[in-house]
Amino acid sequence: MSDLKNVVSCNVSCRLLSLNAFLILAMAGLVTADDQYRQFRGPQGNGVAASTGVVFDTDTDEHLMWRTETPETGWSSPITDGKRLWMTAAKTTEATQQQKDVKLKDAKFAGMKQIMASVDLFAICLDAATGEMIHKITLDHIESPDSINTMNSFASPTGVWAGDRVVHHFGRYGTFCLDANTGELLWKRAIPFEDSMGPGSSIVESSGVIIVPCDGTDVQFVVGLSLENGNELWRTERPEMSATDGEFRKSYSTPLLVEIEGQPQAVIPAAEWCVAYHPQTGKEIWRFRHGKGFSVSAAPVYADGKVLFSSGYGGKEVIAIDPTGSGDVTDSHELWRCKRVGPVMPSLAVIPPYVYSLAEGGILAAINLADGALEWRQRIGSQYSASPLVSGNRLLIGDHDGNVTILRSADKYTELARYELGEQIMASPVPIGDDLVLRTKHAVYRFSK
Repeated sequence: MSDLKNVVSCNVSCRLLSLNAFLILAMAGLVTADDQYRQFRGPQGNGVAASTGVVFDTDTDEHLMWRTETPETGWSSPITDGKRLWMTAAKTTEATQQQKDVKLKDAKFAGMKQIMASVDLFAICLDAATGEMIHKITLDHIESPDSINTMNSFASPTGVWAGDRVVHHFGRYGTFCLDANTGELLWKRAIPFEDSMGPGSSIVESSGVIIVPCDGTDVQFVVGLSLENGNELWRTERPEMSATDGEFRKSYSTPLLVEIEGQPQAVIPAAEWCVAYHPQTGKEIWRFRHGKGFSVSAAPVYADGKVLFSSGYGGKEVIAIDPTGSGDVTDSHELWRCKRVGPVMPSLAVIPPYVYSLAEGGILAAINLADGALEWRQRIGSQYSASPLVSGNRLLIGDHDGNVTILRSADKYTELARYELGEQIMASPVPIGDDLVLRTKHAVYRFSK
C-alpha cells in the first residue's frame, strides 16, 4: 500500500509506464463502441459497463496506468470516446464575510450553503491513453454567483458528447458547446432560474436536441436546445405542484432516454412528479405523482420493462412504474415502491434480480426487481454522492472518504474488496473497455489490467 501511495503522489510527468500502458499507447487509434461513455452513466444511462471484466482493483501498483492532477474543482464525471476524456472544473474566489452575510441574510438552509465572490468555469480534456492534458479552456467568469451547497461545486453536472461536439453544462451559469477535437467554442447559452444549492442536473442528447432540466425554486421546466446552434427548440413547464415553498419545488435529476413501444421518451423526475417527454418536441407523454419528495438528484434507470427512480428528500422511496401509459398514470401504472431506502444523490444500479440503492448514511439496499421487496440492507460506509458502476455481477462504489468498495451481487451482502485511495470521490466512475477511470477531488486515475 505504501508503494501505491508513492506512485499516486506523483504528477502526470512521473506516471507508471507498465506494459499495459505501452500497449494502449500503441493501440490508441483503435477504439470500439465498448470504449465510449459519452454521457452521465454511459450510453443507456444506467452505469453498466459493456465489459463484464472491468478492473476494479485500485490497490495494486501494477494496475495504475496513470494519475493526472486536475486543476481547480469539479464533480462532473468524465465523458469519453475512448481516446479522450472531457470534464469540467471551476475556480472560486473566497467571499468576504460581508458578502456572505448579505447573500445568506434570510436564506433558507443557510447553514448548508457557501458563498463565493466569483467563479471561473473551465473545460478540461485529457488524453485517455497517457493522462496528458490536451486542453484547459476558460469558458466564463461569473461575478457574485449565488449560493451553493457546501458539498457541491460549480462544475458538478456531467456534459454530453455528440458526434464531434461536446456540450458542457453548469446549470444556470451556462451551457457551452465545443468542438471535441479542437476545443473551439461553438456556442453558449444561459437559462436563468434559481437553483438554491448550485448546479446539479446533467444533460443528455437525442437526435440533435440537448435536453436540459431547469427545476429551480422559482420556476420549473425542461428545455430542448439545438445541438447545432444552441437555440431553444422547445420549453415545457412541469406539472402543477402542491408545495408553495420553492425549496420544496426544486430538483436536480438527469434525463433518462429510453424507447417504449417504438416511441422515444425522456424521463425526468422532479419534485412531486416523474414525467416523460418526447425528446424532439417536449410534448408530455405521461406524468406520475410520486408524493411530496423534492430535491430529486438521482437519475432514473430502466430495467425489466420498468422505470425506476427515487423520490428524493421528503420521500426516500424507490418506485417502479410502467412507462407504457399516457396522461396522468398515477393511479394506474405504479408497479411497486420500497420505502425508506431511496437514495438522495447516488443513482440506482440494477443487476437482475436486484435493484441496488445507496441511501443516506452509507446504507446499501438490495431490492427485488420483480416486486419491490427488500432483500437485504447493510451499512457500508459514510457519505456517498457518486453513482455505482456495474461490470458483470460486480458493483464498484466510491465514497467521500476516498474508499472504493467492490461488491458481488447476491442474496446477501457480499463484499469482495475495499481499497483506500484517500481522496474524496463524488464523480461517478467511468469504464474504457476493461479499464477504470476514477475522478477524485484532486486527480483523475486510469487503472488497467
